[in-house]
Order: sequence, then structure tokens, then C-alpha cells
Amino acid sequence: MKVKNNIALIGMPAVGKSTVGVLLAKKLGFEFIDTDILIQTKEQSGLAGIISQKGLERFLEIEESHLLSLRCSKHVIATGGSVIYREKAMAHLAKMATIVYLFVDLDILITRLCDVIERGVAIDPGTGIDDLYRERTPLYDKFCDIRIDCGTNSPAQVLTSIEQCF
Repeated sequence: MKVKNNIALIGMPAVGKSTVGVLLAKKLGFEFIDTDILIQTKEQSGLAGIISQKGLERFLEIEESHLLSLRCSKHVIATGGSVIYREKAMAHLAKMATIVYLFVDLDILITRLCDVIERGVAIDPGTGIDDLYRERTPLYDKFCDIRIDCGTNSPAQVLTSIEQCF
């Protein structure tokens, strides 16, 4: 597979996109962007604050807008888990990056992701992690170029799995 100018990591919250992204960027000599941090910096508020003050739909619009503004080369981009809800954002990402989906089974995710509200996860009130997982998994599969099953692997092991795809 030919690598595009950037590599974008997608997947559920708490799968290790940021951790693996930093390691991958270091290994490749790329710069690293965490879109959640980008949003928080530009909006001068935490993700949970944006969601509670502006609502989920407005948060998704803000996330899309910041992703669409990305113009970079030789970057590893760790996206927020909800980026896959916006076709336009994903089309932009697909033009500029090879998209790698970091996948974990639901039972592993549940052990890693405890407080979705405090963490700023884009989730409808009353929705559980299992519902979110079932809703998002087909979208991650739809948009990815490469799917990496992280299982219980360490970030270093996930990095090795990604490297083997290129």
C-alpha cells in the first residue's frame, strides 16, 4: 500500500490513538496532531465543556470544521472518536491521509472507558458504551484503509502492527 503524506488514526475513545500516534510520529520523523487537543485549544474549552454548553450536534460541527481546516504533510493525526459522523470531514481526511482504524473488542473497551461524560465523548444522553460501539464500528470500517486489531496489545505492539502494513 502506498502511504499518503499523512497517517490518520481513527477508532473508539480509549483505544490508544494519541499514545500510538505519538510513537508512530516519532518513529516516522513526522509531526503529531491530536484533533481533540486542537479543538480544545481553538475553542478554549475542554471537550466535555463544549458538549455540555453547546450540545452534541454543535460539537460535531465544530469538530468537522477544525478537521476541514487541516492542511499538513508528514503528520500523524489522532482524531476524536466521533469524527466518523461527518462524511465531509472523512472525505477531507481520506484525501490527505492513509486512515488506520485502531480496533478493540467491546469487552476490552468497557474496561478502558469508564467516564464518557468527563472524558468528553460525543454520546447522546442515555446511550451506553455498547450502543455507541455498535453505532460507530461499521463507520470506522467504512472509512479506514487499514484495520489494526489492538486487542490487549501494548502501544509498542500496535505500532509494530501498523508498520507491518506499510
